[in-house]
Amino acid sequence: MAGKRDRMSGNEAVALAIKQVNPDVMPAFPITPSTEIPQMVSTFIANGEIDTEFIPVESEHSSMSAAIGASAAGARALTATSSCGLAFMWEELYIAASDRLPLVLCLVNRALTGPININCDHSDSMGARDSGWLQVYAETNQEAYDNFIMAYLVTEHPDVMLPMMVCQDGFITSHAVMNIETLDTDTVREFVGDYKPENFLLNSEMPMAIGPYANSPFYMETKMNQRIAMKNAKKVILDVCEKFEKISGRKYGLFEEYMLDDAEYAIVIIGSAAGNTKDAVDLLREKGEKVGLLKLRVFRPFPGEEIAEALKNTKAVAILDRAESFSGMGGPVGTETKAALMDAGVTSKVLNYFYGIGGRDYTEEDAMKVYDDLKKFAAGEEVEQYQYIGLRSREEK
Repeated sequence: MAGKRDRMSGNEAVALAIKQVNPDVMPAFPITPSTEIPQMVSTFIANGEIDTEFIPVESEHSSMSAAIGASAAGARALTATSSCGLAFMWEELYIAASDRLPLVLCLVNRALTGPININCDHSDSMGARDSGWLQVYAETNQEAYDNFIMAYLVTEHPDVMLPMMVCQDGFITSHAVMNIETLDTDTVREFVGDYKPENFLLNSEMPMAIGPYANSPFYMETKMNQRIAMKNAKKVILDVCEKFEKISGRKYGLFEEYMLDDAEYAIVIIGSAAGNTKDAVDLLREKGEKVGLLKLRVFRPFPGEEIAEALKNTKAVAILDRAESFSGMGGPVGTETKAALMDAGVTSKVLNYFYGIGGRDYTEEDAMKVYDDLKKFAAGEEVEQYQYIGLRSREEK
């Protein structure tokens, strides 16, 4: 196991991972805060450090179209975007997933307009949660780096063959500099291996069509096959994580349990805010309070049964969403987690909160307040559902 300690931003870490994997094709169009990723990769290419084919395109719709074309032709392809760039790709996202193309999208999460906002929330990726893409989220720059290195082994597995979004929080991880341990390039290349697709457009020995018209006698079967592949991805992700641990020493799963074994009160959260919550857990544990955290890493496929098993002994659970679903009720993580708990017969009381919308601060004090709410809620006191954490009152200027 060869590694090197370094300091870099999340965008730098992902760009380095791309350099080490050396994919075949990267079309991209700039958008804050993901612009640095294709900028750095194009510099690697210009300096002769990698032989990836970089394609400058006129829009994000075109970048995903070009990535789809490259992947369909048998190349290992990727692109990067944020926010409205992902929205501009909308049509193509569904095409990539239904065509079962194992490409990767580096998504730096940013609030979707409007009003215009360049800061982090998860409204972009959560808006695409039903597109058929795998989704994995990073708490730290280290995790963003590691997630990309593992991505192709998941997407290209014959039991999966689905595209993946590798997500990190805009500016919070993408631009903040953290300590990180990188692997040497030879180790990464050996781990990822060469891409040898079985079926692709340029295979003259097996003519095929990509994205054909499918009317009602055929369409439903394609959706069922996507569903099966998504379910298969759980085991594949865990197998790849186990393989990655052997070369890195870093252990990953569908989610991370922090002080959860004996926890009576737990928070479920995605992304960088897990770090603030861990600090709150540590402070409350020093006072003897049995609190814990479940940090959800993989949102697609959604590990509902596994989450329910991890939370079954809690008295109360708070699920924190960094995106609104505008259902008038919970957010996407809250809705799916509550459904999973109910299906499994878990009787824990559940609160759903919204936090960090448009980049609003979320602190360890906020997390401690949530744990305090959970204790009150478990004791039978009335606590407001679907609160916005850190919302300014009308009296505030």
